[in-house]
Amino acid sequence: MRKKTTLYASMVGLVTTGALVLTTGGASGHGYTDLPVSRQKLCQNGTVTGCGDIQWEPQSVEGPKGFPAAGPADGQICSANHGNFGALNQPKTPSGGTWPATTVTGGQSYTFRWQFTAMHATTDFRYYVTKPGWNQNHALARSDLNLTPFLNVPYNGQRPPSTLSHTGTLPSGLSGRHVIVAVWTIADTANAFYACSDVRF
Repeated sequence: MRKKTTLYASMVGLVTTGALVLTTGGASGHGYTDLPVSRQKLCQNGTVTGCGDIQWEPQSVEGPKGFPAAGPADGQICSANHGNFGALNQPKTPSGGTWPATTVTGGQSYTFRWQFTAMHATTDFRYYVTKPGWNQNHALARSDLNLTPFLNVPYNGQRPPSTLSHTGTLPSGLSGRHVIVAVWTIADTANAFYACSDVRF
């Protein structure tokens, strides 16, 4: 009887593990920015801890496309409306510290880089930045952003390689801490992928 019980428990464990792999595996194929380093990448690589589920799925910040007219709600832009990725929306890290920021220079060219785990047909990549005097003490809202992208890279339905870089000019006239919101718009679905990167001009 003991052998049967042990065997049954082992089989249940395998089935549960298999179900978990299937459940999490479905969300494993998308993309995120690592230049400038995004909040989800900082959580994934352990620079910022206590982020929750996003540490396992930095590539899965997917939400409705059409930003800024549509897309994630204000206060949920950095998580793309995902409640389990909510740490990305907060103005402070889960430990209460400041999000690490990449130093950039306004008016100069910068190379943005995406890492992909699934190469979807792509409409474009768009980049937005916070305005001078934006409110740094709450979760990011449209009112904090210049809603005209400072960089728009059309991709005409092509599929990107596993790593894609493109260069654009950063806006001038900004100083101090800001957030860049990168949006990868998918051509053949209703969704886009979002990545928030903290920068210091």
